[in-house]
Amino acid sequence: MVAPLGPVQRTLRVALCGLGLAIATPPVLLLMVLLLPWRVARIHVGVAYGHLMGLGGAWLLGFRFRIADRERAQASMPAIYILNHASALDLLMGLSMVPYGACAVAKRSIARVPIFGLAYRLSGHLLIDRSDRERAIEAMLDTAALMKRHRLGAWIWPEGTRSSDGTIQPFKKGFVHLALATGLPIVPIVIHDAPARWPARTLDFYPGTLDVEVLEPIDTSAWTADRIAEQAESIRQVIAARLPEHQRPREGVR
Repeated sequence: MVAPLGPVQRTLRVALCGLGLAIATPPVLLLMVLLLPWRVARIHVGVAYGHLMGLGGAWLLGFRFRIADRERAQASMPAIYILNHASALDLLMGLSMVPYGACAVAKRSIARVPIFGLAYRLSGHLLIDRSDRERAIEAMLDTAALMKRHRLGAWIWPEGTRSSDGTIQPFKKGFVHLALATGLPIVPIVIHDAPARWPARTLDFYPGTLDVEVLEPIDTSAWTADRIAEQAESIRQVIAARLPEHQRPREGVR
């Protein structure tokens, strides 16, 4: 592992990312405003914008992504993509590789991020309030109807927030409701050791390569509404089994 960037380098790289965001976002915002009547078109524009921001931001900060079996992501469309979440680096990786035709599902607080939050709100991708379970499920089911009409997928970090210690946390169950409503397969995506590259809740990051795996799709056609917790945990265990030992669930944490 290389040493973390010094404060001068770190500040310069973060400032360049901010400048790039400020330059690239206004024309995208204008395009999304023009496309307000057409949500699906805005979703596609949002994915293209995410690719630019994810790859550009990672490059400016000194990161590269090495993605095993990346072709499975687009080949599986439409599907529900499920990722573990332990670092801000996960967001850049996710933005850079979300397939065209997939609708991202993010917590409502992301709308408060300057510039990016406004772009996300206009993009047509889903914002949910995880503090209100009933409203979150209702939003998921509304999204399921949109997905079925337009053959869209979904891109979800079901832990809900970044893990503070790098271990995979219990999954929220909204993605299971989405799978039940759409019948789409689950595609687990495993992000390895992102906290070692960029620890949670810090600006100390270690440039280098992040390894990511796209696993085989998992059929959900036999899933049932009376086994929601069990089905959510089964996907968590699939991802946990591919993680290094220090990122796996602590004993007793489910």
